[in-house]
Amino acid sequence: MRNKGLKNFLLILFMMTLSSTACSVIKKVETLKEGPYKLLTVYDSDDVVWSFAFISTNELLITHRSGGLYYFNIKTKEKIKLKGPSVTAAGQGGLLDVHYHPHSGKNYVYVTFSERVGDLITTSLARGVYSNKKVLELETLFQAQVKSDTTRHFGSRLLFQGEYIYMSIGDRGERKFAQDLSLHNGKILRLNLNGKAAKGNPFVKNKKALPEIWSYGHRNPQGLDVNPINNLIYSSEFGPRGGDELNLILKGANYGWPVITYGKEYWGPSIGTTQKKGMQQPVAHWVPSISPSGMSFYSGDKTPEWRGHLFLANLSSTHLRRLVLKNKKVVEQEVLFKALNERIRHVRTSRDGYLYFSTDSGKIIKVLKK
Repeated sequence: MRNKGLKNFLLILFMMTLSSTACSVIKKVETLKEGPYKLLTVYDSDDVVWSFAFISTNELLITHRSGGLYYFNIKTKEKIKLKGPSVTAAGQGGLLDVHYHPHSGKNYVYVTFSERVGDLITTSLARGVYSNKKVLELETLFQAQVKSDTTRHFGSRLLFQGEYIYMSIGDRGERKFAQDLSLHNGKILRLNLNGKAAKGNPFVKNKKALPEIWSYGHRNPQGLDVNPINNLIYSSEFGPRGGDELNLILKGANYGWPVITYGKEYWGPSIGTTQKKGMQQPVAHWVPSISPSGMSFYSGDKTPEWRGHLFLANLSSTHLRRLVLKNKKVVEQEVLFKALNERIRHVRTSRDGYLYFSTDSGKIIKVLKK
């Protein structure tokens, strides 16, 4: 009986190990002492650094989730609070993504944020003109039409591609609305640079659908980037208890939440099924959860062996994860910087080719090779 019990225990442990690898190769954890990398903290605060964007090699725009938008110079340590939108910082909401985007002779700053509109809190997009360490002409371009009485799942990552902005919106804790095309809950949008629905969006001729929608059936996508090698757009999103996903984002596609998912309810039972005709399967999924927030394809030259690899910033699993994609499949994964024990919120490549990531403890960290 004792041998039978031991065999059952080892079988369960083996199955759990298989499920956590998302059906791809995962290397051993790289410790800070043994690894070939040196980490340099360039910014330290007492708030969640939800996002950051490079103006130049040493100059950053930084969002604190509580509502502050800051200019920061890595070299001189100069820090200035800039004009930002009026933010409702509640639950998972606050001042969220930031992008610096020169266009038509002006240097624009785009930010996403949660704000109260009537009886609910929604996800909005604002734009200002950056000039000499100031933000001028600040205006709200877009307010998501959602139904929710929660302060969860705002999504809110931005991606700029040519003349378009892709913007993610979480299901706002109301899962059924992720399948409802008359609402922005659980959608990825495609907008013009002025915040209006882009021409050629898949549902513009559907009178029952909102014209901004590009894809739907998402739970809480906080990662969004384009592969520089093939221009394909990918998104990472939180599942419930397990079922975190990496998705290839296609025009008009339905990603299934909550009809299909590899996650379960927090109290145990399954949610729907894992596959259904007409709904997209993830490129990769993780059980148990890794909690992927921001993501970025590395496009620098300081670590050339990483070029084109995808980096995921992970919260509850406290690590940065490197993924190698080939033929639209994840063929390799590596866990990095687990020894930091930090909730990693976002990751970007700097203008001079280094990888940086931010944490919920208020840091921005630069990755160097030893």
